[in-house]
Amino acid sequence: MRDSHRADAERLLVRAVEEEARRTGGRTDFGALMSRARAALDTMAAGAAEEYAAYTRALDSVAAGDRPLAERFSRATLGTPLLVTGVAAAAAIGADLALGANTGLAFGAGAVVAVAGTATTVAKVTASHWPAAHRRAAAAGQPGGAEQLRLQWLTALEVRGIRPYLDQQRMLTPASRTPKKQSAPVVRQLRGGDRSAAARTRVVLEQSFGHLPQVEGAFTGRRTELAQIAQWVHAARASTETRPTVVVLHGEPGSGRTSLAVRAAHTLKDQFRGACVVDLRGQVAGESPLPTRDALLHLLNRLGAPREQLLFREGASAEQQVRRLGELYHQHLTGTPVTVVLDDATDAEQVRTLVPERSDSLVIVTAREPLELPEDLAAWVHQLPVGPLDAAGAEELLREVAEEQESGPYDYPSTEAIVELCGGLPLALRVAGSALGARSRHTLAEDLGAYGPVGAVERALWLRYADQGDQARRLLRRLALAGRASLGAAAAASLLATDEQEADRLLTVLARAGLLTRVRGSRFRLHDLVRAFALARLLDEEEAAERTAAQERLLTNYAELADAVIRMVDGKMSTRAGQFGSHGFGSLDSALRWLDDESSFITSALRHAEGVDQATVLHLLGALCDYCLLRGDLYRLGEISELTQAVDQGLLERSVQWRTGIAARQLGELDKARTTLSSVVGLYHEAQNDAGEALALCSLGITLHHQGNLTEAAARLEEALALQSSEAQAEDRAWSLHALAAVERDRGDLRRALALLADALRLHREGESLHGEAWTQFQLGQVRLRTGEVALAEEALGTALELYGRTRDGRGEAWAMTQLARARLLDGDPAAALEGLREALARHRDNEDARGEAWTLYYLGQALEEDGDTDQAVRELERARTMFSRMRDVYGLACARHHSGRVTRDQRAAQTGNLRNSGFARQLLMDARADFRRIKVPYGEAWACVELALIDAGNGRAAQALELCEEAAGLFASYGDARGGDWARFLRCTLLPYASPGGSEVGTVVAQQELAELIEARHPARDVKLEQSAAALAVALERGVDLEDGWQAWRLGLTPTPSAGHIMGVPLEAVQP
Repeated sequence: MRDSHRADAERLLVRAVEEEARRTGGRTDFGALMSRARAALDTMAAGAAEEYAAYTRALDSVAAGDRPLAERFSRATLGTPLLVTGVAAAAAIGADLALGANTGLAFGAGAVVAVAGTATTVAKVTASHWPAAHRRAAAAGQPGGAEQLRLQWLTALEVRGIRPYLDQQRMLTPASRTPKKQSAPVVRQLRGGDRSAAARTRVVLEQSFGHLPQVEGAFTGRRTELAQIAQWVHAARASTETRPTVVVLHGEPGSGRTSLAVRAAHTLKDQFRGACVVDLRGQVAGESPLPTRDALLHLLNRLGAPREQLLFREGASAEQQVRRLGELYHQHLTGTPVTVVLDDATDAEQVRTLVPERSDSLVIVTAREPLELPEDLAAWVHQLPVGPLDAAGAEELLREVAEEQESGPYDYPSTEAIVELCGGLPLALRVAGSALGARSRHTLAEDLGAYGPVGAVERALWLRYADQGDQARRLLRRLALAGRASLGAAAAASLLATDEQEADRLLTVLARAGLLTRVRGSRFRLHDLVRAFALARLLDEEEAAERTAAQERLLTNYAELADAVIRMVDGKMSTRAGQFGSHGFGSLDSALRWLDDESSFITSALRHAEGVDQATVLHLLGALCDYCLLRGDLYRLGEISELTQAVDQGLLERSVQWRTGIAARQLGELDKARTTLSSVVGLYHEAQNDAGEALALCSLGITLHHQGNLTEAAARLEEALALQSSEAQAEDRAWSLHALAAVERDRGDLRRALALLADALRLHREGESLHGEAWTQFQLGQVRLRTGEVALAEEALGTALELYGRTRDGRGEAWAMTQLARARLLDGDPAAALEGLREALARHRDNEDARGEAWTLYYLGQALEEDGDTDQAVRELERARTMFSRMRDVYGLACARHHSGRVTRDQRAAQTGNLRNSGFARQLLMDARADFRRIKVPYGEAWACVELALIDAGNGRAAQALELCEEAAGLFASYGDARGGDWARFLRCTLLPYASPGGSEVGTVVAQQELAELIEARHPARDVKLEQSAAALAVALERGVDLEDGWQAWRLGLTPTPSAGHIMGVPLEAVQP
């Protein structure tokens, strides 16, 4: 822009900003707004670039033909006249002299002639210049002249540049006000993103106490220590400082350190919000200590940290991960009092990392020796020795664990001998005391003494081991193969090659003998000392072949059982070829409960799967991964991923990596999911595994769909279907079919979507896939909502919700609830829709389903708009827009921009009574239109054109609005949407009187003709409001249009309702899924 022209533009800008400041009553900061506007002047000027170019061309043309007065006095202009004047003067002098005049008179006459000739020449040049200058000045003010073009440019700059900019600033920058002084809030205010994490954290913390080992009956012999821990906690709470309380329980193995810590966690439960036990494995024979990184991950999982931190564990060194996880751990527990039990610790620095320093938490550390923690640790640290029980405590414990009630007089010497032989250790006393009743105290003391100089716990274990039958001893030995996790009858039956009833009986026998510890319900685990004893007996008494066979039988049986459970959910997928039958499960609910109980044990058993057939391990891994996806247990999925990477088995790693990509998609990490799944597709292709490649392609297509890349998503899903043509892959094909149907629905091809869903539903039912049928019914419900068939949609979505409940898919239930609430909105019941959407939103947040939360917020904004709360509607739509942008979901972002722009426009129009303050809304709609065009979604682009046409028409740009209506009509026709096409044609009729090239009268006649044709062309998909609006417009056109009143359709309410674009009027074939 030229300097002189920039000065004109800035003067215009100053006037506009001053007017804006006056409009707001002085609340707008004039200086700040002016500085921002000056900085954006070039951007604003771009909107009037065409007018400015025409203006500068006119100026250049005028300048080329403009000759200043000085140029007219050039030699070329004056040469001839002055020469003639000089000759004339000389001739006059010569003539006078020839006639006898004196010399003075002759020269005087010559001078007069010269002066007269010169004056005449100057007068002629001047006389020819001024009329030309006046003609040029007049031409500049004529249409097409430079001055007129200057005014046009300044007008365009104001209308298309300055006013929209000020509108945008009005939306983005609140008017400056003197803020009221507010007291500091006691509770930290949460934003939208925090509410989701906070909701899930509350739920997980409440559930964490249920993961503690159960405690039953009175706590024998340690009441003093328990009271001391409680006293320390109360003292810390009374202090003005916020510090955790750290209690180090130290004593020899078997002294009951862990039991005391767990009992304290249960006893003080009311004073803490959550609890977690971490086995640090500091001095466990045959196993390495638990790394700090794994301990942090376990704590974060149990205490409700964001799940993406638990799934993605690669990409940094171990030290960097420990630092990052440590920061997240301390940040997560800031101000949140919890109980943390660090069992069997040896490393003071590790303990220091795991102490949440910025909360009133209780950290109980168990160790063999006193653990000196760093002096600079900001915590109340106490050392509490856990020694042998005193005589009274030992006597009480013996009475409690006696197998049968003792008879006869009290035998003090024998009791003292038993306590001495057991070293006063609760574990030894519990194991040995279980023999009382069947033995007298005297006999028990003699039998214990017969084992010679061995450790107290080992002495008791030998005694009770010898008391058991062959099967019970064999089970105890083989339980050492099962790892450290709790186990049940299924594992015991597999290890012994017997039935579960017999295995359950033997487990109960071993638990009564004190050799097993009951964790909860029918779940048991071995104490570390008992496991070491059992392992020694296993190595000593059984052959290696027997041990290997038992281990393989365990994993094989579990693989079959887990596969059976997942097959009952997902059907006859190719990943479970030939795995049919329920394996004794009475129902799907009982099968899922079994897998809930056994998932930890399966993960532990997989760590000891060396030498086991890889096909068995693959089936077990696949079933466990599918369970993790169904349950949303991404912590365990991360564990499995690490385990397979450590094993470095290609087939196992591909299988787990595929599920990891799906989990990333569920978290809303769409870029990471796409990258992961793309690499998995390549790996399967290199391995020539068509079935695996097809499943990975299906998952990749779904991810691309979630990103809004609909064209590529459809291509990937078509590739998957091409690879799934065999009969054995019928169920796999069904999953790809309903995924492709979802893509076609969003592309606007509802006819094909229904046909695909019909095929998918048939295949899912043939494959007995409840989960697949649930997702197909869900997609069918969404298609029915697009066609406006609310009753059929609610029927399909209700079926989906019931099936999700049967398969315990909480994520699917939340999605079904969202769409059912959307159905209520479409049926004209915004109050019910609001209630359902808020409930669904809470469920999505509990599941940490970012995409589900974003779409629910999107529909919530629409429901709030229908309910009349446009302010809150804009806020919810903006939250949805932010989430879609963060996920890089282009389709969702375009939808959110579209509706946010429309609601913002309507909100401003309601405040001002017209559409002239719609600059920001117009920008949102322009962005939405560009997004829809980029991802090739014609119905979205068409409705964006319709909404933009309303803004342009309301701002006096009838010609541009008419052009937008014609574009919208063409887009609606491209996919056969008669309903949307009706509205585009109708709005064209409202605009023709104002934008027709032939003038208002011609435009009115053409509008009446086209409106009559529109009314006659009735069809079933027509919007009821359009019929009413068309009748009203016909009356208005008949009365005549007054151009001075401007475009009146908005004021008369002759525009589409907010819900008009939710239904597509495309023709459908008689496809009944």
